[in-house]
Amino acid sequence: MHLLKLPIHATPGAKRTEAAGAHGQALRVRLAAPPVDGKANAALIEWAAQAFGVSRSAVELLHGASGRQKVLAVHLPSETALHVAQAQVRAWMGFSPSPAGGG
Repeated sequence: MHLLKLPIHATPGAKRTEAAGAHGQALRVRLAAPPVDGKANAALIEWAAQAFGVSRSAVELLHGASGRQKVLAVHLPSETALHVAQAQVRAWMGFSPSPAGGG
């Protein structure tokens, strides 16, 4: 398994759940769920699982269960999947993709 550690700035209570650019060094993610009873954290894990094509059990909330600043761990099945995920995160954050073969 290959691990992607992803710093997140969560914004609960949004109209829809989606990646929304960079917030410092973190990926800003808008969450449609409210920040009560762990609903926003569950929505974040569900979003990450769908976004990276893994099961919910492959996504862990490492830090930040009760705050906006969070760190997710996404367990990916291969090095190729890790590179694809890293490129997707860069795109969401508005960074230029690395050249083919780079990384």
